[in-house]
Amino acid sequence: SVTDYQCSCGPGDTPFTEVHGGFSVAYVRRGSFGYQVGSKAFEFVAGATLVGRQGDEYMCTHDHHLGGDECLSLQLTPAALLSLGAKDSVWRARCVPPLAELMIVGELVQTAAEGKTDIGIDEAALLFVSRFVDVVLQRGQTDRQPSARDRRRAIEAALWLDAHADQPIDLNQTARVAELSPFHFLRVFARVLGVTPHQYLMRARLRRAARLLTDAERSVTDIALDVGFADLSNFVRTFHRAARMSPRQFRKLARGDRKIFQECPIGVAAQ
Repeated sequence: SVTDYQCSCGPGDTPFTEVHGGFSVAYVRRGSFGYQVGSKAFEFVAGATLVGRQGDEYMCTHDHHLGGDECLSLQLTPAALLSLGAKDSVWRARCVPPLAELMIVGELVQTAAEGKTDIGIDEAALLFVSRFVDVVLQRGQTDRQPSARDRRRAIEAALWLDAHADQPIDLNQTARVAELSPFHFLRVFARVLGVTPHQYLMRARLRRAARLLTDAERSVTDIALDVGFADLSNFVRTFHRAARMSPRQFRKLARGDRKIFQECPIGVAAQ
């Protein structure tokens, strides 16, 4: 099942302990929040993926964002878990940073949930979870426990990048927002969020492009320029590398053309 979860909590709200009742994968659509499970703490921003493991106690915090957050939570049935055949290590990943190959499919799930595409929500959700398993197994997971100050700086910089993604942005600009030298900022940002500022910026643009591509009235060129890419060829190349399909193929998929699954197969990771 897919739940559109919206939280309005902010810095003034007292966090409380919750328990994952099952296995789930949640795609962060908007905002930011902290997630504490056991002795580990993680920070989530738009495009990241939270991995819920059945029986785990956790607590969410909202120290850096006043507007709450929005997530699409995919609750996995025992049958779905069995079909995925994923190792237990996958469900211990906790946090997957904003990765282009996940965000584009995440936006497709969001579009399906809103009823703006002919592809079924169950199909889109299964596609996302399948891609998630592949990505986690390929990447592996490393523990990152940065300081609270570094987490705040990285989150605030990520929110700034989200708000200005359609504009020309370089490392020096973003480092000034965080009040750090470019070199120090690069290390802090990557350590907290698992991606570089440039990677995050590109993925913010791709995330927006994926949403806009479901609108058949807009040309691919206009979308590329509107989200911040300098030219069409760069956008097409970047999108294809992330989605394993061209923007036009993705648009066909959003319209319910299931032949794209044969042209651009996205299989479940082999164990």
